[in-house]
Amino acid sequence: MHIKDRTFIISGGASGLGLATVRDLHFHGGYISILDLHAENGIAIVRELGPERTIFFETDVTSTPSLQAAVDSTAAWIAQTAKPLGAIIPAAGVGNPGKLIDRHNEPISMAQLDFVLNINLRGVLDLIRLCLPHMTTTIPTAPDNERGVIIMVSSSAAFDGQPGQAAYAASKGAIRSLTLVLARDLAQYGIRAVSIAPSYFESNMTAQMSEKVRRSLEKVLEFPKRPGKGEDFARMVRGCVENVMLNGECIRLDGATRMPSKL
Repeated sequence: MHIKDRTFIISGGASGLGLATVRDLHFHGGYISILDLHAENGIAIVRELGPERTIFFETDVTSTPSLQAAVDSTAAWIAQTAKPLGAIIPAAGVGNPGKLIDRHNEPISMAQLDFVLNINLRGVLDLIRLCLPHMTTTIPTAPDNERGVIIMVSSSAAFDGQPGQAAYAASKGAIRSLTLVLARDLAQYGIRAVSIAPSYFESNMTAQMSEKVRRSLEKVLEFPKRPGKGEDFARMVRGCVENVMLNGECIRLDGATRMPSKL
């Protein structure tokens, strides 16, 4: 699928890997609808890239009414621009580590678990389901009668989760498992589904790590000997958009890194 003159809905698009994706797809001619909770950042990005091909909606991905309003407003924008929906990219995510039982023999609170699951899993499913009626009705493109693609963000934690990542690994493992199901469910509409599983990448989430944790992760890097960058992730997203044979798969983007059981 060509990027130019297609619309891309990206949640979590005002920072981190989502923002890198916004910039890359915009550079290649895409129209970008940015959904994010941080209005100041979102407004600044539209100012940076220009309002002709970017639009921002302040959105809480844990709230169905908030997501519905953003999707409806994006659909109205698409009607104005006549640039059909090409991809749904739910990139909003959080880490918030914590073991299920702490050193005082106290179980983790459900509020802490729900915080991660509601953003990383519920928010992803909610955004996809609300966007799909707008994608299934677009005019398919030759030669494969493709209508669009869903690109989700999993994690290396879906394969080798570390201590304290119960909620995070569960949410990202669910995204990994969801990928083939979506590909099969949506094949009849000419819609693909893929997910990307980055490992240690420079992002707002990893910026909160302690120096000790950072050094420990850097020791297990194979090649390249550096954390991934937003541009690396965005390039993979672009490949997923453009290569119609990428479907139903969770793609590890980790430079052969395997996360250790202990830091």
